[in-house]
Amino acid sequence: MRLGFAVKVLGQEGLKSHDARRHQNAPHLKNSIEFAHGIFDYLHKTRISMYRFSSDFAPYFTHPDMPQFHGQIEESREELENMGKRAREMNLRLSFHPSQYIILNSPSPKLTETSTRDFLAQATMLDVMEQGEEAVVVTHVGGVYGEREAAMARFITNYKALPEPARRRLVLENDDVSWSAAEVLKIHEATGIRCIFDHQHHTCINPEGWSHEKACAAILKTWPDDCRPKIHFSSPRIEARTIMRRDKTTGKRVAHEAVALASQHADYIDSRTFISFARKVRETREFDVMCEAKAKDLAVLKLREELEALSDDFLME
Repeated sequence: MRLGFAVKVLGQEGLKSHDARRHQNAPHLKNSIEFAHGIFDYLHKTRISMYRFSSDFAPYFTHPDMPQFHGQIEESREELENMGKRAREMNLRLSFHPSQYIILNSPSPKLTETSTRDFLAQATMLDVMEQGEEAVVVTHVGGVYGEREAAMARFITNYKALPEPARRRLVLENDDVSWSAAEVLKIHEATGIRCIFDHQHHTCINPEGWSHEKACAAILKTWPDDCRPKIHFSSPRIEARTIMRRDKTTGKRVAHEAVALASQHADYIDSRTFISFARKVRETREFDVMCEAKAKDLAVLKLREELEALSDDFLME
């Protein structure tokens, strides 16, 4: 089993995830790749073997009004190839996850076109890096737009129309607002798209009443036998959150405490909950885990330490 985290490193200062400069300062994918090598050094040192790149790894690459950025992948081909070779040597599993605004089922053809460009760009980078089929681009279904069946049908139609590299790399995750694990499985049945199980999202959206183990086991089976699936795991935040409300008398904004939302991630993962869940699901097949805790790499290291202390049946790669 591999454990991983997304984008930002907290365990070592000074490691940038990507070239985040504004477009006026000419950011470039080559700089993001250079930063990634620093992160790879850290991953090697800490024995973390899975990592998700920033969705802005190739800055402004798909911006329709900034053609000066559209050649970055080709301009960085050698650097991408070298980084991909290093990832293979490290047995490092890589992925992308475009922002929540990049979706395939919007009624807007313009947004569909924008999303298609993003999916293709990220899939192309993984292809140039010569990553295996386990290196994926994760997405959600999108909105409901008041017509659930029509929204699902649009996703299916637009997925089938994607360029081959994007279609091959794209995987579909159950979300915490609109689309359940059972519903992404329906889309899999219509398209063959592989699916990702998100444990906390299933807690939020589960009208079918499936257990976490049942839903995850079904989703793991959407992956071919020769490609190890991965899941997303996090624990819900229990600490109160702070919200700002305007005082009706003074007109000033005042801080109030409120109960944490079910969708909010805790800093770390409850290892006992994870062990209980993972032991049952592993009877279906082995899988890797993207830890989506707020503490990022620190959460991965803490979970690994606790797994080694509490259990002898989880072998980490």
